[in-house]
Amino acid sequence: MNKPLSTLLKTVVASATVALSLAAQAQVTGDVKAGESKAAMCIGCHGIPGYQNSFPEIHKVPKISGQTAQYIAASLVAYQRGDRKHPTMRGIAGSLSEQDIADLAAFYAQHNGDVKAPEAPSRAPNAIVAALLERGACASCHGANFSSPIDPSYPKIGGQYADYLYVALKSYQVQGNPIIGRSNPIMGGIVAQYSLQELRQMANYLGSIEGELATRPQPRFRR
Repeated sequence: MNKPLSTLLKTVVASATVALSLAAQAQVTGDVKAGESKAAMCIGCHGIPGYQNSFPEIHKVPKISGQTAQYIAASLVAYQRGDRKHPTMRGIAGSLSEQDIADLAAFYAQHNGDVKAPEAPSRAPNAIVAALLERGACASCHGANFSSPIDPSYPKIGGQYADYLYVALKSYQVQGNPIIGRSNPIMGGIVAQYSLQELRQMANYLGSIEGELATRPQPRFRR
C-alpha cells in the first residue's frame, strides 16, 4: 500500500531538516583533546568492556571507539531531535552543544588507534544469512567488510556487539512509542522486510566478524 501524501511530505521534510542539522554540525571542527576531557559522561557506559544496558531489554552498550566521527555526531543529533528515543541518551545528547558533539566525535573516532578490518570478512556467512544481507543490500552501504561505509555518517557495524545490533535493528520497526524506537526512512524501510529471528541471525553474524570498533577502558580520574 502506498503511503499517504501527508506521510511522504513529513518524511521528506524530516530528512531535509536532519540533513541541514548535519551540514551545520560539519562546519564545527572537533578537538580530540577537548573531547577526551568531555567524555567523563560517556565513560560509565562506553568505557567499560561488556557493560550492559537494561533498557528496553538487556544488551551490551555499543562499542564506539573507532567509529566514524560523522556517525557519532549524526547519532547524537538524532537523539537531540528525538529521532532516536532512548531516554538516557536523549538526556545526555540534549545537554551537548554543537562543539561538544564535534569534540566527542573527534575523540572517539581516534580512540581505537589505526585498527583496520580486513577487506573482506574472514568468516563468510552461511547461505541463509548471506541471502538476508543481500536482501537488505547491507554491504552496499556499510562496505563489503561492514566496516567501510560509503557515507561516513553511516556506522561501521562489523564486530559490533551482536545483542546491541539486534536491539538497534528492532528499534527501526517500532511505531508510535514515545520512549522506544528510531526514525530513519532508509533503515525503517529495510528493516521492515525482516522477522525478529532474521534480524537476530544477521546481528549474530555481523557481531562475529573482525571490525574496527572497541570498548576501551578510560580512567575516571585524570590529572
